[in-house]
Amino acid sequence: MKKVSIDPTTILHPHPVLIIGTYGSDGTAAATADSRPNIMNAAWGGICCSNPPCVAISLREATLTYHNILHNKAFTVNIPSKKYVEIADYVGIVSGRDRDKFKDTGLTPIKSEKVNAPLVAEFPFSLECKLFQHHNLGLHTIFIGEIVGIKADESVLGPKGLPDIEKTEAILWGGMGSNHYYAIGEKLVKAFSAGKNIKLHGN
Repeated sequence: MKKVSIDPTTILHPHPVLIIGTYGSDGTAAATADSRPNIMNAAWGGICCSNPPCVAISLREATLTYHNILHNKAFTVNIPSKKYVEIADYVGIVSGRDRDKFKDTGLTPIKSEKVNAPLVAEFPFSLECKLFQHHNLGLHTIFIGEIVGIKADESVLGPKGLPDIEKTEAILWGGMGSNHYYAIGEKLVKAFSAGKNIKLHGN
């Protein structure tokens, strides 16, 4: 199979759809962009450490969320189900400086009990994060949040009491190669188990 070279770019399939919740400068629900709850779509992120449990997201300084996180030292990561795909897209293409995204979408902000950031009531589960570290990488800054709490709808929990990917109906972004959102596909094989069927060469 012939391999072709592609110039370095931001392609990694797939990207999770992460809706980041923050408060403005005073952490209230007032009507100004400097203080009201805000959400944005951040596809560049994922789990980055198990102890302490941490998640990382990468943001441009131009975003309101970037400044909100630095001010409040906190954010939430909210996972939308597929029925909210249009809303997830909307909150990624408008700025919280110009629009009240909760009001526009009809979503409900709930103040986290663990950190100074809003949760999205309608989404199946959310991570409550306090800012652990942040590092400027160039155009983007990576924000590492320690997961200090998780809120989940009881209906999406699996046998082990954790959110189940089939029940949450989480969505994925295909990246710049396709620029579409995708639903979770078919279940294939069990992780940390299926690979045991392969015998090492020479044994």
